[in-house]
Amino acid sequence: MAALDTTRFAQGSFGLVGRFAALGTTIATAFAAWNDARATRNALTALSDRELEDIGLSRADIDTVAAGKTVY
Repeated sequence: MAALDTTRFAQGSFGLVGRFAALGTTIATAFAAWNDARATRNALTALSDRELEDIGLSRADIDTVAAGKTVY
């Protein structure tokens, strides 16, 4: 006969406080990603067309690069 131990919580389960902490972490991570994309977009926008061409980009590529996607 198998014995079950049901007195333990699942790993990482901290109830309501844990859920709020996880939500806060998710929001902070999303904000950091948004801010990185914003800074990248601003830096690339400040470059001249010649400078963008030197690094293999065009103005149309700026949003794609800022989103972290590869430009071919």
